[in-house]
Amino acid sequence: MSVVEFKKTGNPSLAEMAAHVENILPAIESAAEESEQLNRLSDATYMLLRDAGLFSMMMPKEVGGAELSHVDAMRLGERVAWAHGSAGWCVIVNNAVGGVMSLFVSEKGAADIFAEGPDVMVAGNGVPRGYARPVDGGYMIRGNWAYGSGIHHAAWIHSGCFVTEADGKTMVKQANGQPEIVITHHPRETIELKGNWDVLGLRATGSFDYTLKDADELFVPKHLCYGFNDGDAKRGGPQGSLGLVGYTAWGHTTWALGVGRRMLDELAKLAKVRVDAFGKMNESATFKYEFARAEARFRSARAFAYQAWASMAETFDAGRNASVEQIADVKLAMRHVHDVISDVGTFAHRAARGASLHNGTMQRFYRDIHSGTQHILMADEIVQECGRVYLGAVKADAKWGVFGVDG
Repeated sequence: MSVVEFKKTGNPSLAEMAAHVENILPAIESAAEESEQLNRLSDATYMLLRDAGLFSMMMPKEVGGAELSHVDAMRLGERVAWAHGSAGWCVIVNNAVGGVMSLFVSEKGAADIFAEGPDVMVAGNGVPRGYARPVDGGYMIRGNWAYGSGIHHAAWIHSGCFVTEADGKTMVKQANGQPEIVITHHPRETIELKGNWDVLGLRATGSFDYTLKDADELFVPKHLCYGFNDGDAKRGGPQGSLGLVGYTAWGHTTWALGVGRRMLDELAKLAKVRVDAFGKMNESATFKYEFARAEARFRSARAFAYQAWASMAETFDAGRNASVEQIADVKLAMRHVHDVISDVGTFAHRAARGASLHNGTMQRFYRDIHSGTQHILMADEIVQECGRVYLGAVKADAKWGVFGVDG
C-alpha cells in the first residue's frame, strides 16, 4: 500500500461513470472533425475525457485512480471509441502506458508524477528506440521515438531505451541473452515533436514521433525508471500483475470493439434511407444476408473477448495471477477482434458504395479501423505464440512478454 497521500478526483460508482460517459459522447462526436483537422484531440475533448476520469480509470487506487476491472473499463472505453476512434485510442493508450507506469514506478516516482492527482496524460513509446547510459542516480538517455499517441496533451513522456555500458554504445544483455531495456519517464517540456503525423486514419491521436529538445542527452533519475520486463507491480492488486503484456491487449481490444460496432451501426442507419438503381438497400436479400453474417462475426468476437477477460477477473478475485493460457486467450482475442473489424469495415465500405467515399463518419471509421489493424501487436508472430501455448509447447515456468512467450 502506498505511503504517499495522493489527490483523488472523487469516488464515483461504475454506474455514475457510465452515465457520465454517455452524457459526454455527443460533444466528443461533434468535435471529431475539429480534432481531425488539428491532428490531435481538441482541447475541449481532452478536458471532457480527463474530467470524466477516463484517463485514470485503470490506475490503482493507491495513486487516486478508479482501478476498474478490465471488464468494466472495457465497457466504458469501447463507448468512447464508438463516438470517435481517436478519442477512444487516446483513452486506451493512457490507461495502458500511464496505467502500467502507475503500477511499476517507484514510490518517489509516483509522488512526482501524480502530485496533482491521477488524471495525468502520459504519452510516448515504451518500445526501445533510444539508449540509456547508466550514471550516478539514473540514466542519460538519447534517441528518437515514434507513435506518441496523445502527446500534445501529455504532462509526462514514457520512453523505452536499450541500456548500454558506460561507453554509451555496448548494449547490456540479460541472463537470457536479450538486451536489457529500461522504461524512462520525463516531463513533456524535455522533448520536441516531429511534424510527421500525416496518416490514413487515427489522425486526431496526434501520434507524432519525438526526440529530445535542445539536447543530445537527458538525465532521468532512477526513481522515474523501471525495467521493461519487470514482473512485480508495486501497487494495483492482482490485476496489476498483468503489466504491459495484459494492459496493451485490453486496450487494443477495447478500442477495436468500439470502432467495429460503430461501423455496423452506421451501415444500418444508411441502409434505412439509401436507394440506388437497384432499389432500397435494406430490401436487398444479399445485403440482409451479408449484414446478418457481419453482425454474427462481430458479436462472436466480442463475446470471445469478454469471456477471456471475465475469466481473468475471476482469477484476480480469487487472489491468483493469470495463467499463461489465460494471457494467450486475451492476446488471441485482441487479434481476432481486429481481423473481424477489418472484414466488417471492408464489407460496410463496399456495401455503402459511393456514400462512404465522402468525408464523414463512415469514411473516418473505415480509415481508423484500417490504421488500428496495422499496430505491431497484431503481428502473426504473436498469434503463433498463442498456438504454441495451446499446443503445450512451452515450459512449465514460461512467461509472456509483450511480443511472445519466454520459455
